[in-house]
Amino acid sequence: MQIATWNINSLTVRLPQVLDWLAANPVDALGLQELKLVDEKFPYDALKEAGYHAAVFGQKTYNGVAILSRTPVTDVVRNIPMHSDDQSRVIAATLDTPEGPLRLVNCYFVNGQEPGSEKFAYKLRWLEALHRWLVEELKVHSRLVLMGDFNVAPEDRDSFDPVGLKDTIHHTVEERAHFQALLQLGLTDAYRLFEQPEKSYSWWDYRMLGFQKNRGLRIDHILVSEALRDGVKACTIDRAPRKNQQPSDHAPVVVTLD
Repeated sequence: MQIATWNINSLTVRLPQVLDWLAANPVDALGLQELKLVDEKFPYDALKEAGYHAAVFGQKTYNGVAILSRTPVTDVVRNIPMHSDDQSRVIAATLDTPEGPLRLVNCYFVNGQEPGSEKFAYKLRWLEALHRWLVEELKVHSRLVLMGDFNVAPEDRDSFDPVGLKDTIHHTVEERAHFQALLQLGLTDAYRLFEQPEKSYSWWDYRMLGFQKNRGLRIDHILVSEALRDGVKACTIDRAPRKNQQPSDHAPVVVTLD
């Protein structure tokens, strides 16, 4: 089966691109971030016609996440339990598979703006809350996938300019420590299970020919629990949608599980 994550940066604008991509890449489940619309305006009918059920947690203008699945999902959770937050950043659901339940946790991590800012402090609090919740989720769901736009470049090789961008947002010691803490829970970065091309990124700035010059960051990730690790057969970044007219600034990441 295949599971993908994609920060679509406005589903209203890019629904046709999502439908085209799903037609060409009929993944079993897709986590979307930055929907930028409320639940009532979510295109349920169009996605149902494409063969997908949807669990949605929208928000007007900003944020918003969804899980699309070829089969119905259950046990849907919106936002991090026991953590007060008025931003729609997390949706989790359970997908039934022949091998048993598979827990999908789809997140739009806080950007953080810049170190030292209130938004950065909010990001660190949010990351701490996510970690605490995942500890409990993993006790219940041994087969778990954490995916989304993490807004963290975990290593220097995940940045086009690790020296010039050292200690800036997405590159700070604090953010990277939180990413490592997730791995210490028993999660594995599926992309790094395989040899990958150098300078592989999932996000490129719209400005200054970022994509054309490959001035990017790898900030979109799929982490798999220990019970799933041996079943990971591939993990790729699909750069093709970034070449569309009016593309999202992110590219889909796809993991193949046996």
